[in-house]
Amino acid sequence: MNRENLSSRLGFILLSAGCAIGLGNIWRFPYMVGKYGGGAFVLVYLFFLIILGLPIIVMEYSVGRASKKSVAQSFHVLEKKGQKWHWFSYVAMAGNYLLVMFYTTIAGWMLAYFVKMLNGDFIGLTPKEVGDVFSSLQINPQASVFWMVLIVVIGCGICAVGLQRGVEKVTKVMMGLLLAVMLLLVVKSLSLDGAMKGVEFYLIPDFNALMENGIFNAIYGAMGQAFFTLSIGMGGMAIFGSYIGRERSLTGEGFRVLALDTFVATMAGLIIFPACMSFGVDAGSGPGLVFVTLPNIFNVMDNGQMWGTLFFIFMNFAALSTIIAVFENIVSFSIDLFQWSRKKSVILNFIIIVIGSIPCAIGFSILSGFQPLGAGSAVLDLLDFLVSNVIMPLGSLVFLFFCTRKIGWGWKSFMSEANAGKGLGFPEKAKFYVSWILPLIVIFIFLFGLWEKLFM
Repeated sequence: MNRENLSSRLGFILLSAGCAIGLGNIWRFPYMVGKYGGGAFVLVYLFFLIILGLPIIVMEYSVGRASKKSVAQSFHVLEKKGQKWHWFSYVAMAGNYLLVMFYTTIAGWMLAYFVKMLNGDFIGLTPKEVGDVFSSLQINPQASVFWMVLIVVIGCGICAVGLQRGVEKVTKVMMGLLLAVMLLLVVKSLSLDGAMKGVEFYLIPDFNALMENGIFNAIYGAMGQAFFTLSIGMGGMAIFGSYIGRERSLTGEGFRVLALDTFVATMAGLIIFPACMSFGVDAGSGPGLVFVTLPNIFNVMDNGQMWGTLFFIFMNFAALSTIIAVFENIVSFSIDLFQWSRKKSVILNFIIIVIGSIPCAIGFSILSGFQPLGAGSAVLDLLDFLVSNVIMPLGSLVFLFFCTRKIGWGWKSFMSEANAGKGLGFPEKAKFYVSWILPLIVIFIFLFGLWEKLFM
């Protein structure tokens, strides 16, 4: 069975960026920037993005391109006889399924909010009533399941059409529209009265704020954000590496994806902070910002319904770009493992993903009594914890060791693949750093993340 390939380099970059550009870095990144001293935090974040994220993303691409397989089979192809690296493939596959099992619920809420904003459902509501809209959506099992299933239908439908005609074509259009809508929103936000206060707060370095909230906390926050924003460690990037040729070196391609991801996260802050400052509201973190704070701002803004609708188009594109990328990875598992056709793989995975996503969709209603990480937590929090705090860091360690150790694929094999083709090369001098120092940083992120979630 011939393996499909992407039709263009642009498709590869946009698909990779789409996987990295998710809802978390649109609402979490601006919040962290504000908390830890604006531009001061941005500088720390960019430093860690390059020294943490770039090497691991290049390793994932290299494993994918050299094996021409998804993570379901890539280690089988590249490991030496008798080695057991392929055991990790089962953990990585589980991680991708767990990720979509909670991400589909959040993306479903986004879709619901787009429809509500388009219908004018928020017009005339008090701030408390706007907050109640989100609460009632969460605790309504039928609504949450309906929107979740609709997201799965959209994602699987696009994957069923094919890699080039479906996944690549749709992602190119969607990412183009995402960037266009985002720039429109930035221009609007910057034109509001008092917007420049928000820009100053966001981008001018304030080292006092950095010190007040703790330099260690800021550094750990920047490390964690740089690490998790790229969805590394589960083969999400390896799959796109498996679809491209050897014309270009992989470090340069990884750098472009990092730049696009950072650009979108930074622009999100230029939408959120000027608007919040202009209307005197707190740019709080998490779902509350997107589902409560911003709808209230759109309610009092001129032509707020139109701008709110555009904002939720932007958020839906960000959510769907990740969904499509991870669905493509999941669909490729059964194609690689069982040589199934794309359509057969999509149908089976549609059923698995819908059934697997139901516990999260009803986690705030029927299963609200199940609070796995303490009072107030839900199924969504457990799945997010397993993926973000356990599988991603451990998976990143596997890629690091596999690409730098003789008992794995080895440094020479990795460098040969990473530097094949034109463009920026992976530096030979980085060997000691990626072999010894970077694994220690990832272990620190893993252990501190566990400590923070379980004991603080």
